[in-house]
Order: sequence, then structure tokens, then C-alpha cells
Amino acid sequence: MVMIQETLLQIQKKIENTESVSEKNKKELMDLLALLQSEIEHLSKTDQDHAESIIAFASASAHEAIRKEKNPDLQKMSLDGLQASVHGFEGSHPKLVEIVNAISNALSNLGI
Repeated sequence: MVMIQETLLQIQKKIENTESVSEKNKKELMDLLALLQSEIEHLSKTDQDHAESIIAFASASAHEAIRKEKNPDLQKMSLDGLQASVHGFEGSHPKLVEIVNAISNALSNLGI
């Protein structure tokens, strides 16, 4: 769980410090990350490996979305990976899937 919390904190810091994202979009992403943290904490109690995978893909997706020089192929791959990481959780963790989809949409709307 410590690794997950550290990764979430790193994502939050990257978003806060980026100049390539508007304050409105930063707030939206920070709010979504807070929701994700809550859901990931629940998942990590029963499936630590999947929780870590989801956070790793969230980190990669955020990194690609806030880069100044965006690479559409890398952003698509990271977002696809993020969405694939929650595949199969629709029944057991529907809120988690909903949040990941919202994060994916928010990140994909950052200007590519």
C-alpha cells in the first residue's frame, strides 16, 4: 500500500507543478485522483497486484498527458493500458471502473 500512496503523491505533484495544464483541469484531475485513491485502497486489500498495476498505468497516463511535447501514440498506449487495467472489475468494483474511465477521458481531453 505504501508504494501505491507514494505513486499517487508523485502523480499529484506532477499535476500541481505542470504548466501545460489549466488550473481548471488540474483541479478536475486532483479531484479524480482523490476518488481513485479511495477505491484503490479498497482494492488493494484484496488484490494488491491489480491495484499497483492500475496506479502504474495512471502514472504513465498522467505523465504522457501533461508533457509539454506530447506524443499521441504514447498517450494512447498509456490510456489504453489504464483502461485495460480495470477490465474485469465492472462487477466487483464498478466505482473504480467509473473513476478510471473519467480519468482517462480527462487526460485524453488535455489537448492531443
